[in-house]
Amino acid sequence: MILKAGPEALTDLAEFLNPFTSLLQRSQSRHALERYTTGLLADLPRKTASDLGRAIAGTNGQRLQEFLTRTQWDPSALDRLRVSHMVAHAGVGLGVQIIDDTGIAKKGTHSVGVARQYSGTLGRVDNCQVLVTSHYVDRSFDWPITARLYLPEPWTQDAERLEAAKVPRGTTFKTKGEIALDLIDAGIAAGVPTWAVVADAGYGDQPVLLNGLEERGLPYLVGVASSTRFRLAQDVESDPGPQPPPPYQGQGRPRRPRSLEDRVPSDEASDLLEAFPSDAWSSISWREGSKGRLAKSFLRVRVYRVGLRGKHLPSSGWLIGQRPLPGHGGEPKFFFVWGLDSFSLQELVTLAHCRWVIQRFYQDAKGELGLDDYEGRFWTGLHRHVALVMLAHCYLAWRRSHSRDESQGIESSWVSEPDEGMSPTPVTGFPPEAPREYSGLAAGCTRVVILTSH
Repeated sequence: MILKAGPEALTDLAEFLNPFTSLLQRSQSRHALERYTTGLLADLPRKTASDLGRAIAGTNGQRLQEFLTRTQWDPSALDRLRVSHMVAHAGVGLGVQIIDDTGIAKKGTHSVGVARQYSGTLGRVDNCQVLVTSHYVDRSFDWPITARLYLPEPWTQDAERLEAAKVPRGTTFKTKGEIALDLIDAGIAAGVPTWAVVADAGYGDQPVLLNGLEERGLPYLVGVASSTRFRLAQDVESDPGPQPPPPYQGQGRPRRPRSLEDRVPSDEASDLLEAFPSDAWSSISWREGSKGRLAKSFLRVRVYRVGLRGKHLPSSGWLIGQRPLPGHGGEPKFFFVWGLDSFSLQELVTLAHCRWVIQRFYQDAKGELGLDDYEGRFWTGLHRHVALVMLAHCYLAWRRSHSRDESQGIESSWVSEPDEGMSPTPVTGFPPEAPREYSGLAAGCTRVVILTSH
């Protein structure tokens, strides 16, 4: 349930916002922060600055618009401070960063980053902005970390357009995978206890992201397209190596030894898994749905990644196939997992399906908090609006997690140290704790060993 604000301040919102007022120099700006956040929580059909100014007492559209575009404050600093407080007060540690993006439909050509581009949210190519976001989830909590607008390459090549949209000088084109890596790094730098990254197939085909995660020693699970090519690990590891070529006969070019790419062919993910018999697949359920337990058939096999033009990559992991149970409809899906070798198939399946929390965030942020209602054209205004929507969402997550009965107020103080004995009731049903012995990355990229019992 989404809490709805009225025209007056929520009784505990001031307590929640108090740590963030240090980022604002003027009392008018601190007041605008509270009024804007209250407006995002209000039961209004639209949440532009003008709409909020008309509906919320003690402010107006011009003041709120100036707060977005002219007041001196850094949305990245707000994100970092918010994340540090959420880690302290709404997290149990050993969480996952989820990467995804969402489309915001737009008309015209002047809004920053707008272009005809594919949006998974819209399910088609359309005129829109695309926002790449990172989201935290552990076994009890989930909340947004940060976000950045994807700028299509033609935008970054048009200096006049960049200046008109007030894009920061020096901004260059970055793929969604590169942006995702920046967001993950920002989360870890802010203290997010990250032991793995999860993303859908839109990011599973981004080598810069996967290579970057492996360089950081950060385990990941990503969706991949059925056409993604792999080599079976058993074929690669049993390869005898290059054999001497036949003796040169004196005519033509001397023959070279055959490379591993020639000796061990790669195959598409769908073909690799279809070669296995039906009894190799296992029926696995991962959580309770609205119509009972969610379950599919799964199979995993050890593989090596394949680079451009079939190049062998020294990166091995699990290829997981998912298909409907016999007699059920649905499309097959595929996942690649790196760095989680000690996890069971059940645990990996549960991890793969934790992405639903970021989809729920998009639904709540757009349907309830006005994420897609920003009508300005500028880079700074958009990112400030997104940062404030994430702030409002974290207020709800904090309130929901620490107060089972809203009428009784907040049970734990936001500004004080969290109670060491606090054991919040899980609200996300997040999956696996790190099983057995697991070596992974925690906050600050410190490598740790986690031991849990079964």
